[in-house]
Amino acid sequence: MSAPKIFESEYRFCLILWENEPVGSARLAALCKEKLGWSRTTTYTVIRRLSDRGVLKNEHATVTSLVSKEEVQAAELDELVEKTFEGSLPAFIAAFTKHQKISDAEIDAVQKMIDRFRKGESE
Repeated sequence: MSAPKIFESEYRFCLILWENEPVGSARLAALCKEKLGWSRTTTYTVIRRLSDRGVLKNEHATVTSLVSKEEVQAAELDELVEKTFEGSLPAFIAAFTKHQKISDAEIDAVQKMIDRFRKGESE
């Protein structure tokens, strides 16, 4: 199962949740006011919406995620590559590297990932 779609403002909310979970909903509302400028009712609306979509759970006023940051990032990247580059990872990488400076250390890190992938190793 892929991660549910999370929109930009919801992602910023999730960053706060992932950093602080498990967290009481009142504390989460205070954090969202401080970091996002949201009212308490906006935060509670987002909690309910994301709970309905299976992104988080809110039990006894304690909020925890059901989807990890890595799962959300992977789903977003998959969607970007599919929609923008017709599913071609090499086309995505070519476009990215054409417009971004990549250090030797980053190139080495990517090469190590590719080598591990070829060997069938996970992270």
